[in-house]
Amino acid sequence: MIKKTLILALSCFTVVASAAEKTPSIEEMWQIIQSQQKTIDALQAKLQEQDKTANQKAEQLEAQVDAQQEAIAVVADAIEERSEPTNRVKMGGYGELHYNNLDSGEEIDFHRFVLFFGYDFNEKTRFFSEFELEHALAGDGKPGEVELEQAYIEHLFNESTKATAGVSLVPVGILNETHEPDTFFGVERNNVEKNIIPSTWWEAGVGFNKQFNDRVGLDLFLSSGLNTPVSGSKAFLIRSGRQKVAEAQASDLAYTARIRYNPIPGLKLAATYQHQTDLTQGALDVAADLFEVNAQYQKGGFGLKALYANWDLDNNVNDINAGRAEQMGYYIEPSYRFGGAREYGVFARYSVYNNNAADSNALDVEQVDIGFNYWLTPTTVFKFDYQDQSEGGSDDGFNLGVGYSF
Repeated sequence: MIKKTLILALSCFTVVASAAEKTPSIEEMWQIIQSQQKTIDALQAKLQEQDKTANQKAEQLEAQVDAQQEAIAVVADAIEERSEPTNRVKMGGYGELHYNNLDSGEEIDFHRFVLFFGYDFNEKTRFFSEFELEHALAGDGKPGEVELEQAYIEHLFNESTKATAGVSLVPVGILNETHEPDTFFGVERNNVEKNIIPSTWWEAGVGFNKQFNDRVGLDLFLSSGLNTPVSGSKAFLIRSGRQKVAEAQASDLAYTARIRYNPIPGLKLAATYQHQTDLTQGALDVAADLFEVNAQYQKGGFGLKALYANWDLDNNVNDINAGRAEQMGYYIEPSYRFGGAREYGVFARYSVYNNNAADSNALDVEQVDIGFNYWLTPTTVFKFDYQDQSEGGSDDGFNLGVGYSF
């Protein structure tokens, strides 16, 4: 508006000058110029004042915007704080139904129903648990068990270093830490990791995990140990020594170390050593050492797994059942997945295990499994396999299964 007024004043000056009947004198013209200059100065002063006012209004508006943004941030934080408990809670699980038609008998069993519960306290600290019902029905005289397989706090120091405290899976083997039914071939878990390692195996303790680079990692675990019977048919059997952290005897601890190495894409190698200071928790003072190595290779649809595990028990006390001073097993399993989404898979497995390996007269249990998986979705699977035992075993037949995880 002020600019328009200024232009109008200058135009009026020009019109007046051109419309005069006689040419004004220099003095009259100078007076007109001075008068117009005053008008121009006044208009410029008014323009500057309005610019100053406009700037003040702009600053006030900017301050109001900042205040509104701060208010929005406060409300957003409040909303996030109220919604965090829900966002931080994690839930999952898995389950598997089996039908076994073997020489030892026919059976249908909902083998496992498992729920995962977790909670993220913050970006670095979380809680994780695994609650399991085995064989569908638990109680006095019932076949099932209710078990707490995992319940630990995990703290992340940085992207490559973390520690755990609580009930955790022992870092050993292939299946012990990853055993959801959609992740492996065969209806039943393999005999070696069941009877020698023995999966699923959990203890109470503190763990440390370090990933040095994209190839090498280290896991350490100081925990409660096994407590095997010292007499009877199950004396010194490794699987019978699991205490499952249920009022477990803890006079002697276990020390576990695992090194992980991924030399090339698709190939995973791992080796675990564990020392049990006393496998009988004070009854006979029997130290024991476990050594286990495994390899997993995946290239396209082709897969290959292999594992070897061996226990050495201190036999100085001369009270160990004949042969059980050494217990060992191994298996090799090639497989191939095909189909548009690799939803079909076939496998074969050759396994050998012996819980009396120190006895030259004890026969190894040899088993051959062949079968296929069909993944209806990436985490729901239908399974079939045929098993044939020889030497130390004679339980032949076929198995059907369905499993899921989420």
